[in-house]
Amino acid sequence: MADTATLGAFADDNEAQAVYLAAKRRLMWRRRLLPVAAFLTLLVLWELGVRIFDVKPFIAPAPSAIFAVLVNKFPMLMQNLMPTAIEAVLGFAIGNVTAILIATAFAYKQSLEEAFFPIAVMINTIPVVAKAPILVLLLGNGMEPKIAIAALICFFPTLVNMTRGLRDVNPQQLELMHVLSASPREVFVKVRFKNAMPYLFSALKIAASTAVIGAIVGEWIGSTVGIGALIIQATYNFDSPLLYATIVVGSVFSATFFGIISWLERYFLTWNAAGAR
Repeated sequence: MADTATLGAFADDNEAQAVYLAAKRRLMWRRRLLPVAAFLTLLVLWELGVRIFDVKPFIAPAPSAIFAVLVNKFPMLMQNLMPTAIEAVLGFAIGNVTAILIATAFAYKQSLEEAFFPIAVMINTIPVVAKAPILVLLLGNGMEPKIAIAALICFFPTLVNMTRGLRDVNPQQLELMHVLSASPREVFVKVRFKNAMPYLFSALKIAASTAVIGAIVGEWIGSTVGIGALIIQATYNFDSPLLYATIVVGSVFSATFFGIISWLERYFLTWNAAGAR
């Protein structure tokens, strides 16, 4: 009788687990398919609206016209995407590494934060379109000012989040490390930096999108190549299909960059699965 009861309980557990996994798969597919269905519905409505109301192409091109440009001018679009991608990635790296180093200094020396954090806030309040001409005058008309703009736009969110993450540590953890005679380096790596990782990745996901925006805005000021320059050219030529296609390419790259950072967050923060979703 006992063996029969055990087998029955085991079968019930397996059945419950199978039901749970099936429900989880349905939820996962629902989360994936609903946005795709909504997006396709909007495209169909857009296409029908342009055709029914006979909207002029230079005002609002149909999705089919934008898709045709994406196909026919794909090499040219990729050629212009490359410098923008390089500027965004380099700016992302420089801005965030600088912010992490300064946040570390702020976390260990509050007087430095009191002295320099207001300056960082003041610089952050200056609009990007106002910073761009100044940086072009200082750094020339190459890729350097675009990288600098992307770095500046990434810098502040990471500085704020990383400073908070390094400081918002459980005092009991610090006391335990002190009892264990841990070195300052061990305390930083195993307690402070680990605690700051969720804060850091939250900032990095924001920076992944804003770095692309910074690079594009920088290209609006005196650039002949890149997504930003192509947007300006298409606007002046009233080439709306090319304008929209260029925006699509920039948006797809920005979303891909964001997706890579999100994947890295899930990979490195397996211990914080709830916060890494």
